[in-house]
Amino acid sequence: MTAIVDYGVGNLFSLLCSLDAIGEQAVVTPDPDELRRADRVILPGVGAFADAASRLRSQNLDLTLKDIAESRKPLMGICLGMQLLFEKSMEYGEHEGLGLLKGTVRPIEEILRESEMDPERRLKIPQMGWNALRLRKKSPLFRYIKDGDYVYFVHSYAATDCGDSILADTEYGANLTACAGRDNVFGCQFHPEKSGQVGLNILRAFCEME
Repeated sequence: MTAIVDYGVGNLFSLLCSLDAIGEQAVVTPDPDELRRADRVILPGVGAFADAASRLRSQNLDLTLKDIAESRKPLMGICLGMQLLFEKSMEYGEHEGLGLLKGTVRPIEEILRESEMDPERRLKIPQMGWNALRLRKKSPLFRYIKDGDYVYFVHSYAATDCGDSILADTEYGANLTACAGRDNVFGCQFHPEKSGQVGLNILRAFCEME
């Protein structure tokens, strides 16, 4: 059984529907005990980093998620949920993350300014739409997908300085972190639940982890 963390942030219904589509039993819950009893946990999220981090801490869910990660149970963050897994975010100030993955979340606009992108090439922020994944490392999360598969992104911030935790990136004027992971902790900057069959295959691979 897969538990989806309900902390007042995220499109929970579409994720629940996607899990149902692959035959996975799932529950949406804010209850720490129920999260700990689950076989695996998904942390979704949309909106502002600081607000989401505050909501997790106010419900002591930050400690619950750290316990789950330490227990070696599979844990996956999606979009803002992925960003929360990192050490910190620079979204409107500096804000502490869960520290489960190495890296800092920074504005895409800032990343593009530092890249070697043609200054005449103007890209819209947020990055919104379908982009190809470039698989950088083997991962059980990629069991049913291949390099170059397209997934759906909606984000204005991306993780940087991730070291060897980068599993996949995508090109959007610069190489942006698309997927990261270490041991039993994974993050997808894109939305698997909005990425058609490729997204369902990623969720299926995650739900087969033990």
